[in-house]
Amino acid sequence: MLDIRLIRRDPDGVRAMLGRRGPPAAAGLDKVLELDGRWREVTAELEKVRAQQNRASRGRKGAPTEEERAHLAELAGRRRKLADEEAAVGAAREAQLASLPNLPAADAPDHEQVIREVGEAGARGRDHLELAGERIDMARAARLSGSRFAYLRGELVALELALVSYAVAKLADKGFEPVIPPVLVRERALYGTGFLPDTEQQIYGLPADDLYLTGTSEVGLAALHQEEILSAGDLPARYAGFSSCFRREAGAAGKDTRGIFRLHQFDKVEMFSFVEPDASLAEHEWLLAIQEEICHELSIPYRVVAIPVDDLGASAAKKYDVEAWLPGQGRYRELTSCSNTTDYQARRLDIRYRESAEGRPLHVHTLNGTAVTNSRTIIALLENGQHENGSVTLPPVLHRYGAPEVLAPAGADGK
Repeated sequence: MLDIRLIRRDPDGVRAMLGRRGPPAAAGLDKVLELDGRWREVTAELEKVRAQQNRASRGRKGAPTEEERAHLAELAGRRRKLADEEAAVGAAREAQLASLPNLPAADAPDHEQVIREVGEAGARGRDHLELAGERIDMARAARLSGSRFAYLRGELVALELALVSYAVAKLADKGFEPVIPPVLVRERALYGTGFLPDTEQQIYGLPADDLYLTGTSEVGLAALHQEEILSAGDLPARYAGFSSCFRREAGAAGKDTRGIFRLHQFDKVEMFSFVEPDASLAEHEWLLAIQEEICHELSIPYRVVAIPVDDLGASAAKKYDVEAWLPGQGRYRELTSCSNTTDYQARRLDIRYRESAEGRPLHVHTLNGTAVTNSRTIIALLENGQHENGSVTLPPVLHRYGAPEVLAPAGADGK
């Protein structure tokens, strides 16, 4: 959520920044300003009426006259009416304010920018389904759950668990506390992270329980400190969350239907940071550096892309994607993302910190970045580690966590 004080102080500047996201965002700001103006008028009038009531009560001696009673009754009626209007206009302003996206960073590009390419993007090759055979079982999963689900079987289970163990251990060495968060959450957490009302079409809901399945452990990690006031000594607070994730993939009909690139259920390890405001720019670059380090250790060719303003999503002020080279598709595809959401989520979740015991609480900045998304990382490992005979060599860094050194070619029986 944006700071209403900033909007009042510099409406033209805020309008210009939101205008980069498109006309609807700027129009939404105008509605906020209109409602805020009315709210301030009503609030001022309400204060006048309260002051009149206080003066009338203090200046009276003895029982009120009929005229005084009529005047007090009129003031009480005006006060109730104004209080009701103040509450209604205030609620409308807050709802409109909540619909506004974050202000994009000044250096967030207007068009996609490829910042760098690292590693050798090789020739076309077999895709992950050909290499895995029945170790990725889409057909039986479809009978069980429908399309966009998969059984991982045999050695790929060891590979998935090795990826999780590797990523969690790596992040723990860098100061991230490992966390397994709940994946069923209340609406407040999704609202607080900006997924509601922005992406409700992608979210699985359980109406009977007023709960939702999260599409990322970012939600649970962000809400870990909701409505808390941290001390400056608590920051930076960094967490490595592992969870299953669930996405409806609405609007993706006919897109990436082959294989496990775009599933309704998948596992990932997510980085999440709470930092002081002046540290968030450096933290964003550091999270990106960790993602690149992981790609290097997993021998995945990749490129870093700065995401354009109109594709940032509601919460992010700036976002990078790391795209892996996938020989099976002959192109780069998104592997991980990394976002600086500044104070947008912290305001919605009311997460603050004090620089000193006497200081006024300030909102923290929050950032998130994927370490490994197991389905897509497995695709990248299979396709980039493949040999002409269909076998796959897996990176040595995963062997100590239980991954096999080599995956045998998928046999005639599909295994």
